Amino acid sequence: MTDLFGGFPEHTSDTDRDVLFLDTTLRDGEQAPGVSLSADGKAAIARELDSAGVDVVEAGSACTGAGERAAISRVTDLGLDATVTSFCRGLRRDVDHAVDCGVDGVNLVVPASDRHVRRKVGTTREAVLADTAELVAYARDHGLWVEVIGEDGSRADLEFLERLLGAALDAGASRVCFADTVGHATPERTRAAVERLAALGPTSVHTHDDMGLAVTNALAAVGAGADLVHATVNGIGERAGNVALEELAVALAEGYGLDTLDLERLYGLARTVADETGVPLAPNKAVVGENAFAHESGIHTDGTLKDEAMYEPYPPETVGRERRLVLGKHAGRAGLRAALAEHGVEPDDDVLDGALERVKSLAERDRRVTDADLLAVVEDLRGADRERRVELLDLTATSGGETPTASVRLSVDGDTRVAAGTGCGPVDAAMTAVQDALEEPGVALGSYHVDAITGGTDAVVAVEVEMARGDRSVSAGAGGPDITRASVVAMVDAVDRLLAEREEAVA
Repeated sequence: MTDLFGGFPEHTSDTDRDVLFLDTTLRDGEQAPGVSLSADGKAAIARELDSAGVDVVEAGSACTGAGERAAISRVTDLGLDATVTSFCRGLRRDVDHAVDCGVDGVNLVVPASDRHVRRKVGTTREAVLADTAELVAYARDHGLWVEVIGEDGSRADLEFLERLLGAALDAGASRVCFADTVGHATPERTRAAVERLAALGPTSVHTHDDMGLAVTNALAAVGAGADLVHATVNGIGERAGNVALEELAVALAEGYGLDTLDLERLYGLARTVADETGVPLAPNKAVVGENAFAHESGIHTDGTLKDEAMYEPYPPETVGRERRLVLGKHAGRAGLRAALAEHGVEPDDDVLDGALERVKSLAERDRRVTDADLLAVVEDLRGADRERRVELLDLTATSGGETPTASVRLSVDGDTRVAAGTGCGPVDAAMTAVQDALEEPGVALGSYHVDAITGGTDAVVAVEVEMARGDRSVSAGAGGPDITRASVVAMVDAVDRLLAEREEAVA
């Protein structure tokens, strides 16, 4: 694999960046099983992609149906700086549908491998060449930016792929794309193909992660001359997904000094896509996963406290994240002391040692050790009694009918407060009611995590909630068979601790 990636040639377009991004979350990402984006969802994601500096947003496939065309039109009406495109098959009517949506361009997919030419489409190489040139001219006649994608290009005969995409450029295509449609290419194959295509004209690359090589193949393509990469946020997509936008953008910046996107927006973008698609972020997901900047091991925590770069490849703030010191069975004294210091607690050595022993014991029983757990442990070791500021007195939640509702009764500093709320589910409704009953401006939900501890319809769940106010936050957990009650109990406990800390800080 000598000189696998080669040089990263200077981009010669009218932009000052070396590598551009085409995001296909709204098209290829939506083709992941179980994902269906509403028009509002597509618009929300498109706005954030544009704000992050994505150059081309593939808004969908206009040929899918009237609902999809309405969603694409919603994106084109946003007035984005990005070029907005529609995916099209090699058919005139697909181009016509795209034009009706008001897109700036089209991504025309045409068969490149013999498997697709002969078995899927049932035609010949020569017919594909002629049809592609004709379709490109048709799209250009409609004033569209045109990218031609050779489907299954990684398994195509390179001589034919070169002829096909060369003919597309000759017919007026703006650029061509090397597509590793089934994630089967090796970096060497990718480099060899892209080098030949880039010699013809502007070349893009579209990689899938079926063999875990999506980022590697994208980097190989860029090193071979590709100047635009297709990607999806969080790597969602068909089968094992696409190359992840956030991973490649960081790799290009940190590994090769190439600035492509506003990296600080990546985490917010990832959260938006996770929420809109219902596909959660894996904890160990690079860049945006919960554990990407979390440290539990005593050795790692101690090193990180001494030098923030000790066990991190780049500062979490680079991608809109924060560093977390996690308490668990691998925790050490330095990390525990730092965690307590965040809550204004300075334990003596005896209390610290006792707290460390109890934290490890809790963690070994498969408990997520929250801030509230830690503070309760320290209070017990000190023999201190703490008067709660917020307590849950009563909770009622219903999910029947069209609108889930909930009502809560809280004791706040001795006063009884009652509030009701609605939401997209009983948990959302109940937590909204708690917020209204608290009457504490600025207190907001920072994060919410739930695990099923047991299986079956009577599963016991563990909920962890983080509540924040300004730059302070407190996590608390609760469990039981009722996810709504567990969520509210955890939320109330976190708020109780948060308000107590504020009072102590003022005092």
